[in-house]
Amino acid sequence: MKKMKKIIFLTFCLVLPLIVGALSSYFTSPNIPTWYASLHKPSFNPPNDIFAPVWTILYLAMGISFYLAFTNAEKSNKSRIVYSFTFQLILNSIWSFLFFQFHWIGIAMIEILLLWLSIFAMIITFYKSNRIAAYANIPYLTWVSFAAILNYFIFILN
Repeated sequence: MKKMKKIIFLTFCLVLPLIVGALSSYFTSPNIPTWYASLHKPSFNPPNDIFAPVWTILYLAMGISFYLAFTNAEKSNKSRIVYSFTFQLILNSIWSFLFFQFHWIGIAMIEILLLWLSIFAMIITFYKSNRIAAYANIPYLTWVSFAAILNYFIFILN
């Protein structure tokens, strides 16, 4: 029975960020061939086809890291792990709406900095219970760092 609970919880941890990502994509993807295509972008802007696979991998890594951090945490740290994971996931989805849905590039720039800080805080929180869980989010932090730079240049160019 205990093994089944772990499998169910792992599945939840994997599916939750994927659902958040899918919902964000559903509401923002119509703007990619129209509004986003019309923007001036820096020369280092990746092709649009790269974003979905990268985000899928990052969302899966987030889910695995959350599972590892939570299941290895002391009881007193579990609520901090849930809070930090949930908070960064909410900020992650809000950025998509600010940038793609509302076209608020400048506000999205500010928000992505908050997202970056929340990911950094999550990594620190996860590190206290499981180092692998923390390290698994370094690619996510790196990608959001790149996205912040991209967001900045799109803001400047437009």
